[in-house]
Amino acid sequence: MTDGGGATRGDEVGTRILDAALQILRARGPSAVTMQAIVEATGIAKTTVYRRHPNRRALLTAALAGLVIRPSIPPGASREQRLGWVISQSSDVIANGIGGGGFAALLTDEDPDFSDAFREILGAHRGLAIEVLGDDSGDADTVIDMIVGGDVAELGRTGAVDTSWCDRILAVLNPGN
Repeated sequence: MTDGGGATRGDEVGTRILDAALQILRARGPSAVTMQAIVEATGIAKTTVYRRHPNRRALLTAALAGLVIRPSIPPGASREQRLGWVISQSSDVIANGIGGGGFAALLTDEDPDFSDAFREILGAHRGLAIEVLGDDSGDADTVIDMIVGGDVAELGRTGAVDTSWCDRILAVLNPGN
């Protein structure tokens, strides 16, 4: 069964292509994700890459689509658990999804194909985060904006977002618990 992006579950070659695309994206930004760069990073024939992804946009879209798949939160989770999940998943999409290079390109819109594809992914992630936060979160859109903005600010201030950052943000957004 295909994942809609040219790879099949258990397809080692397809997985290597998508993993290489994400690694290049994180390290050097979307403009560095080219078919030739994938060939050089993986050793996979260019014809094989093109057979799975007819163009660069399709490759980027397929690589980014994997970022929507997030671990689930148990039913009946407390407000604190749900908020903690949203914080950690939002941070993970940036750090282990598109990385600093991809995020910088998104902000500058240097690569409109990438920006469009990633904004679709962000919309799906945001919808899931709003659903997880539920009715007791107040303004879920603003809470998510605060989380993502805080993550980016921490990345800019320190060069990395360490594991204690999620706990600190949870303490601020969920005082008294």
